[in-house]
Amino acid sequence: MLTDSSHCAALDLSAREDKPRSRGRTMAIDTGTPTRWFEDVVESHGDLVDAVKFGWGTCLVTRDIKTKIDVCRAAGIEAYFGGTLFERYAAAGAVTDWQELCRATGCTTVEISNGTIPMTNAEKAGWVARMAREFTVISEVGFKDGGRSMALSPADWVAAVWSDLQAGATTVTLEARESGRSGFCTPEGEAREDVLGALDVSGLDHDRLLFEAPTRDLQVRLLRRYGVGVNLGNVALADVVGLETLRLGLRADTFGGV
Repeated sequence: MLTDSSHCAALDLSAREDKPRSRGRTMAIDTGTPTRWFEDVVESHGDLVDAVKFGWGTCLVTRDIKTKIDVCRAAGIEAYFGGTLFERYAAAGAVTDWQELCRATGCTTVEISNGTIPMTNAEKAGWVARMAREFTVISEVGFKDGGRSMALSPADWVAAVWSDLQAGATTVTLEARESGRSGFCTPEGEAREDVLGALDVSGLDHDRLLFEAPTRDLQVRLLRRYGVGVNLGNVALADVVGLETLRLGLRADTFGGV
């Protein structure tokens, strides 16, 4: 936000919580950006970012991953590894090694998912409960494969979210991948109205949901439906400022507010 709010006082912009925010959170995804560029983004726009997810297994081939995590911590940004990395270790029977990696790099938040491997929701919830004894746990619901996700009924989505929250997840992420064409989205990139509708009437606290929304169309769709306080994730680092202008009604797509 502008350091001198008098410049925008007449615009009646949507109110935004200061960090640490409980709603209206933005999770940016790092897919392997150069370290100095990453540092520049956090220095310039860290006030707009609540969390950074280091996508899938990129941390294992990022030489400066500890530096990036330290940069996040200094800026009050939650840092964690993508759930696919957990799944890779789980498939190898090496979850304890994954835990050691999280500890060694300073990640106090973890993401637990079953989007790729054959793991039931009950098994995933079991992992959520175990990891919640040590870490802040974010779970993820939905599959990487679009066909599998489309086969999930709205009731399946709601049940999976409730299961993870009851197991100890602080936040549940709704899968859409980095393309916005899987998970709760159709192969054409549209949010599934049946899933959103079921979530809306489920009694779930939407402040504990985080919708992956890598595309502007998805961001606009969710902002128009839920308002400035919706939690959005998988936002490209280069799109952080653009998303904030959408939240505040400073772009044609949400002109005047949401």
